Amino acid sequence: MKFELTYHKHDVVVVGAGIAGLYAALKTSAKVDTAVLSKVYPTRSHSGAAQGGCAASLGNMMEDHWEWHMYDTVRGSDFLGDQDAQELLVREAVPVMYEMEHLGVPFDRTEQGRIAQRPFGGHFGNFGKSPMMRSCYAADRTGHAQLHCLYEQCVKNEVRFYNEFYALTLIIKDGVCQGVVAWDVNGGGLHVFHAKAVHLATGGYGRCWKITSNSMANTGDGLSLVMRQGLPLEDMEFVQFHPTGVWKHGMLISEAARGEGGYLINDKGERFMENYAKAKMELAPRDVVSRAEQTEINEGRGIKGQDCVHIDLRHLGKEKIITRLPQVRELALKFVGLDMIDSPIPIQPTAHYSMGGIPVNLDTQVLRDTGKTAVPGLYASGECACVSVHGANRLGTNSTLECAVYGRIGGIKMLDYVCKHPGHDDLPEDAAEMAREEIEHLLSTAGTKSGVRPVELRDRMQETMSENVAVFRQAEDLKKQVGICQDLRQEYKKVAIDDGGIKANTDLIEAIELGHMLDYAYMIAQCALERPECRGAHWRTDHPGRNDKKWLKHTLAWLHGDEIRIEYKPVVITRFQPEERKY
Repeated sequence: MKFELTYHKHDVVVVGAGIAGLYAALKTSAKVDTAVLSKVYPTRSHSGAAQGGCAASLGNMMEDHWEWHMYDTVRGSDFLGDQDAQELLVREAVPVMYEMEHLGVPFDRTEQGRIAQRPFGGHFGNFGKSPMMRSCYAADRTGHAQLHCLYEQCVKNEVRFYNEFYALTLIIKDGVCQGVVAWDVNGGGLHVFHAKAVHLATGGYGRCWKITSNSMANTGDGLSLVMRQGLPLEDMEFVQFHPTGVWKHGMLISEAARGEGGYLINDKGERFMENYAKAKMELAPRDVVSRAEQTEINEGRGIKGQDCVHIDLRHLGKEKIITRLPQVRELALKFVGLDMIDSPIPIQPTAHYSMGGIPVNLDTQVLRDTGKTAVPGLYASGECACVSVHGANRLGTNSTLECAVYGRIGGIKMLDYVCKHPGHDDLPEDAAEMAREEIEHLLSTAGTKSGVRPVELRDRMQETMSENVAVFRQAEDLKKQVGICQDLRQEYKKVAIDDGGIKANTDLIEAIELGHMLDYAYMIAQCALERPECRGAHWRTDHPGRNDKKWLKHTLAWLHGDEIRIEYKPVVITRFQPEERKY
């Protein structure tokens, strides 16, 4: 089966239309021709699901300083974050928040008209010693507000959007990125995008777990594109489980609910966080709270013996819930049929955020080794990237901040790079060949009765990842999962789809997404097995305690066919030496 190739030429191509991608596109489109590819309509990007806020030391509610924000971020990362990147994040947070305000983000306001801020887990004042209100918010729809504002500004700047285009391969010639090949999901057909610079902002990859807060589109596509070019991924063992996912469904009861004063309750009606983080209680970092919940469940104190606990907001009162947490209340009503105004809501830890990803430097350039060697013309930011500001565990409201800060930086740096390269280099003659072969092979299997269907492999992957690579981990389970992932990747070679058409073929897209997920699920399990310590979201019950002597280092992993090669590089420490985390 042959497809007609369609060629496009732009100065910059951004893959992904969340906060990071749109901010990058906004900056480059001020001067150069910019295109954005998105496999969903831009305003349906997963950034719109971010509820609670965006952290910045504005000091609008109480005294605050960027050094305090940095300390919380460093300590929250369990000292695995690179402190040069973390300092840049918190320093840039203040001007970026004001820039977003001026762009039109409708933040909630204080009586004096300033941006309102509220408490969030892991954020404190005076180097962890006092409460802090640091998270800028727009009710509990902050990501939605930021996403729509940036999209409108990109439209104003005449950014060219290719909606429902799915990136299949990067075009790299002589070590330089020259574009990307994508599939037109709606109309069918391969499209070659010739560019001077490509920016990956493809989001997270939580869909390889059964219970996750991630949208259906979060299948780690950008990571797989990078891996298949022989480039590494960083710190893939560190995946955060958010403590307040709606029971059985996974979507979030925002951390804003705890920031506003919500309680966590076990089957005995006890606020059990007193036993795990007596000083900070429900506002301890997410890894701490998730482990506390899972411990309560494992020890039989889940609600009615089930795998959930309660979040109780009844004491906040109707007015505060409706004003500050309207979306959270709506989610509970729709998915569990309970109104949090008069009922506690069942919750459980849910696969939420990916601290690891594509290794990048402070300019968001993608790195190819354990040193500082960048791939010219290739950039990445947001959740798909690892700069690394979150280390082993991310603080709430630092995610939308990272997307905004590093998406913006990426746009500025790409603009400088593109302006220094007036012409497009020649594309390789086989630029689209790898993508063509993948599409033709999958379509040729349509209706094959002997093939395995993608949904069968996906279900097995999600169920086993949830069993073996979860909040608590041990070598026996991880070895088992490595073997399962290896088997699933072999079975994927026999995958067959039912729909052989080229237009709006979701069967085809889901099969490709599965291939991407199997690549990085394998890497997550292997990297988790290779790190025998407890650090942040990675908690090895068979290796208790954090081991700074041997494991204060980043993991870099390459996929070579069916084998994973792992190397390491040091953590950047500038201001704060590792210390025990006490909450």
